[in-house]
Amino acid sequence: MHRVGSAGNTSNSSRPRKEKRLTYVLNDADDSKHCAGVNCLTILKDSPTDSCNYLFTGSRDGTLKRWLLTDDEASCSATFESHVDWVNDAVLAGNTLVSCSSDTTVKMWNCLSDGACTRTLRQHSDYVICLAAAGKNSNIVASGGLGGEVFIWDIEAALLPVTKSVDAAEDESSNGLSSSGNGLPLTSLRTVNSSNNIPVHNNPPHSYNPVAAKGHKDSVYALAMNDTGSLLVSGGTEKVVRVWDPRTGSKNMKLRGHTDNIRALLIDSSGRFCLSGSSDSMIRLWDLGQQRCVHSYAVHTDSVWALASTPTFSHVYSGGRDLSVYLTDLSTRESVLLCKKDHPVLQLALQDDSIWVASTDSSVYRWPAEGCNPQKVFQRGGSFLAGNLSFSRARASLEGSAPAPVFKEPSMTIPGIPGIVQHEILNNRRRVLTKDAAGSVKLWDITRGIVIEDYGKVDFEEKKQALFEMVSIPAWFTMDTRLGSLSVHLDTPQCFSAEMYAADLNILGAAEDHKINLAQESLRGLLAHWMAKRRQRIGAQASSNGDISSARDISLRNLSHSRIEVDDTSENHNTAVLPAFEFSTVSPPSIITEGHGTYGGPWRKKITDLDGTEDEKDFPWWCLDCVLNGRMPPRENTKCSFYLHPCEGSTIPVITQGKLSAPRILRIHKVINYVIEKIVLDKPLDGGSSDGTFGLGLSAGQSQLSSIGDGSLRSGLKPWQKVKPSIEILCNNQVLSPEMSLATVRAYIWKKPEDLVLNYRLQHSR
Repeated sequence: MHRVGSAGNTSNSSRPRKEKRLTYVLNDADDSKHCAGVNCLTILKDSPTDSCNYLFTGSRDGTLKRWLLTDDEASCSATFESHVDWVNDAVLAGNTLVSCSSDTTVKMWNCLSDGACTRTLRQHSDYVICLAAAGKNSNIVASGGLGGEVFIWDIEAALLPVTKSVDAAEDESSNGLSSSGNGLPLTSLRTVNSSNNIPVHNNPPHSYNPVAAKGHKDSVYALAMNDTGSLLVSGGTEKVVRVWDPRTGSKNMKLRGHTDNIRALLIDSSGRFCLSGSSDSMIRLWDLGQQRCVHSYAVHTDSVWALASTPTFSHVYSGGRDLSVYLTDLSTRESVLLCKKDHPVLQLALQDDSIWVASTDSSVYRWPAEGCNPQKVFQRGGSFLAGNLSFSRARASLEGSAPAPVFKEPSMTIPGIPGIVQHEILNNRRRVLTKDAAGSVKLWDITRGIVIEDYGKVDFEEKKQALFEMVSIPAWFTMDTRLGSLSVHLDTPQCFSAEMYAADLNILGAAEDHKINLAQESLRGLLAHWMAKRRQRIGAQASSNGDISSARDISLRNLSHSRIEVDDTSENHNTAVLPAFEFSTVSPPSIITEGHGTYGGPWRKKITDLDGTEDEKDFPWWCLDCVLNGRMPPRENTKCSFYLHPCEGSTIPVITQGKLSAPRILRIHKVINYVIEKIVLDKPLDGGSSDGTFGLGLSAGQSQLSSIGDGSLRSGLKPWQKVKPSIEILCNNQVLSPEMSLATVRAYIWKKPEDLVLNYRLQHSR
């Protein structure tokens, strides 16, 4: 799971405070498609606003999408982005779309809106895996997850506005926290205390508490509820089906029979019958009135992960790990292989005479299903009688008697983008080579968030070798592809460890020795839109208040009680975004971080959707300190210590006896200039410290070195000094390229833990 950095230290912990992390997710140019497996599906038929049909999908890329359905086409009409990890399930409760995620939250959305999250519920302590809604009671939704918790939510009550308590406000004040940095009021979505004593933060004492169904000792993977919301069933790794009264959370019964994890559940509209699908490959039909299993169906050869029934509960569609979707008559036990594709089936949704199939593929498929008259499928032939022992279908498959699917191709495909399955961070620490699920290899620039080269289907390892550069730059970020795309993680102070010269980034007009911090410039690029919006809001606020103070004065007042001390000298600080760090606005990256202000926990937003109201309670303070003030934390290991000796047997003078120190990124040609200067000028060394360390490449030392180069040499020198020498620098008897940095030499040539040793030798030019 993608974990967001800890919000801080607890009062009983002796560990040093861990600062919050900032992550940015690089998005593909076509943002209307999913880029990872689709975990869930739900359908809104005959929308009350426009009488249209909509399909909602939730993906492992962390987003949900709404698709407008016609007879032969599906078009993306909205993306719901707020979860910071996989979306595991989604249900509709009236016009409210409810989703759950591995980020431990349940979120609510207006399903016909532009994608804004209306409420975040943080009751669960671990991944939230499944949801269930009452068909005719649009106010009740249940959620379950890996923490063994099952909660039943009253949607109306959960959506009521939550006001901040006096105690919470005083607590923030005592911690030196102010209101929103733009002086505007913040509405805070707070977590709620449960009767299970799950630790939460800043919770108003009058906030809504869901009903807790207590009894599971292990993870919950499946839930189902009858139409009226009077009956709830749950299943998981305990291998039993538990039956609850969702109104009180009390246990009604426990049904045993499965031999492995229960992954899918259905209840008929009356609440009498229940279907369960399990990792033991079996489907079971339970009579809840008799409290027993009345039928077992051995249809699949592997785990059953998805179930969908006809409206009359006479037939069931099932899918799972064996890549197949079967249709089974629950009374006659007749079964048929409806369709088979290339990926495990995760969820099914029946729509009239079609069925939508979600799988570990990023595409979604609609297949013919004859849901209104399923007997038509059996009339096509190929049916078999489902056994009641799980090994029967597995044995038939091994014997080569596996049935052929009734339908070879889907009637509609909603294409996705193949997710990234392999990546390699190149040595320059700005480029990343990726390979997606379709085998396509691409080169990304992570400081601009774009693909700079699409190589097509080539050998990944060969391309990686071809792109190898002998250069050493500190690892200033970490990365993963859990969401199907590149997620770049920045942690302070490590992220500020990498620097490059402006000349190497092709920055016009910059001084040769001007250094660029990669993380600082990346943050400026990421927050450029936020900065512009923030300035607009501050200016508008000043105008509406008739305040003659400058926008900067207002900003200072708004941040006066925050952890960020706005630098009085930063007014002239250059916040312009360099071209090498301009992020795409066509496919802008999304930011993931954690806050205790507006968002009340981890949150995710596209950089172009930031509106300027976010402040130090939403962003990590060190990010804003860097962007607003140009300040970075103290950095370690930014210098390289080395010795500089003449080559053995050389007649060239010894110019230093001590250890030298210079920036890691200092080029060898600077060392050459230093040697030339000492030889040509034939003067004693100055500026040495008591321990023999010299300031090579630093402040005055840099200026002194840069004055010696290809220009004319001084007059009045000794005869041999009037000939401009040619110097070579060696390490381990290997001549070094003038463009190499000290860090590169140490990493690839020296390869020892001891201080670097460089040698120089003199050759007179002709």
